[in-house]
Amino acid sequence: MRAEAAGGLRHEFIGLYGMVERNWYLIKRYAWWEIAFFFWTAANTLTIVFIAKGVVAEGGSVNLDRLTTILLIGAVIWSYLGIVFELLIETVAWERWEGTIEYTFMAPLARPIHLIGMGLFAVVYGVIRTAVLFAVIAGFFSLHLGGANFAAALVVLAVASVSFIGIGMMTAVLPLISPEKGMQMGFITQGILLVVSGVYYPVSVLPQWMQWLSTISPATYALRGIRHAILDGAGIDTLWGDIWPLIVIGVVAIPLGLYIFAVGERHAKRHGKLKRSG
Repeated sequence: MRAEAAGGLRHEFIGLYGMVERNWYLIKRYAWWEIAFFFWTAANTLTIVFIAKGVVAEGGSVNLDRLTTILLIGAVIWSYLGIVFELLIETVAWERWEGTIEYTFMAPLARPIHLIGMGLFAVVYGVIRTAVLFAVIAGFFSLHLGGANFAAALVVLAVASVSFIGIGMMTAVLPLISPEKGMQMGFITQGILLVVSGVYYPVSVLPQWMQWLSTISPATYALRGIRHAILDGAGIDTLWGDIWPLIVIGVVAIPLGLYIFAVGERHAKRHGKLKRSG
């Protein structure tokens, strides 16, 4: 009995590794596009971060380094969230375009392993890419971050990533049920999170009803916690007020994401939408 259980566990781990490896090959296939997209992200981030210097140039009385870092963290974390979402959504869209989605769904692989494998790759790739982006932009502005607690910031990001994967699973179903506009709807979801999560401004400036929405967005707590860790050197004990909501949201988001994807998959199969490509 134990041998069977061990064999089954080994099979699932092999499947998990297989999904991560497959996504790596997809990234390698489109490597030049990824490099181009990185430069676009860097340019977009610079556009946002230069706002701090613009405020000072117009006579605003602000702490330039602090405001620059606040905007940089917002832009970089938003980029990270976008990578997680887009890789989950685009992987499904790529397979539809290449006509392989049916073969993937017929593979002897549990759907949770399939989706979590894609999510794990998105997180690892996103963290590496985000770290490089942060270092490049911070160097460009000569920011002094000697007191930053990067270890605590990374812990907050790791906990938040569980929630991001769950929400990404929910949006990944969109290309299945709507081949024409599914990816665009995924971007709309990202935009809603952008508005309510305080990416470039404090949540307190939002209308009250939008502040209520911000309490269920994991990006709200991730941004606040990471900013405290980098700007104020806060440790895990200080950041617990942002970490425990992320744990709660993650515990809800992963099962809910798996359920929504399963419902969307059954709908797509029942209505013959998997055969539609292009």
